[in-house]
Amino acid sequence: MIQPQRVVKDERSLGDLFSELMGETSALIRHEVALAQVEMTDKAAKAGRNVGFLLVGGAVGYAALLLLLTAIVALISYLLPVWASALIVAIVIGIGSYVLISSALAKLRSMELAPRETVRSVKEDAKWLKDQVI
Repeated sequence: MIQPQRVVKDERSLGDLFSELMGETSALIRHEVALAQVEMTDKAAKAGRNVGFLLVGGAVGYAALLLLLTAIVALISYLLPVWASALIVAIVIGIGSYVLISSALAKLRSMELAPRETVRSVKEDAKWLKDQVI
């Protein structure tokens, strides 16, 4: 014999359903905030690292300028006047420093600081919540 199928009804009231929805929404918002914090911490660490490279590049360029001006100017001054040897050395060291600083600045400019993963996730959650209410 074929037995009739039983329909299982959810016996929860509308108030219970809304209460559950609010609890889940609250938990979802807490998770999104935590995700945003993690994402922004990661981006800040990368930005900080590149700022550190920028500072080191500037300091290395300055230290190199001071040290190499003294040593190389003395060496080149055997072939050229002192002023010409100092100018040549300054140009070469300046180019090296410029390359380091430009590289770090380019990386910093290309970084996107907005928490894209969190924004995407919040949009998905908003769509889910809208679908639940409707």
